[in-house]
Amino acid sequence: MEILSAALRGLQVAAASLDQTAQRLSKMSSVAAAPTDTVDLTSEMVNLLTAKREFETNLKLLQAAGEMTRHTLDILG
Repeated sequence: MEILSAALRGLQVAAASLDQTAQRLSKMSSVAAAPTDTVDLTSEMVNLLTAKREFETNLKLLQAAGEMTRHTLDILG
């Protein structure tokens, strides 16, 4: 069941990436704040889209692992 553990680990990594991006976005400063408190919205959007793709990929991996398990049990049963 290494496939399942790899998919779950991938989901954890994607969740951590999403959390880090959300934290950076939540620290966006107002217009009156110091100019050093900037967030590159382009990079953060790329990070969000990357996390989304990681979630999708790992969920498909979990689905494939489930189908493989089901087929194996059908063959053995």
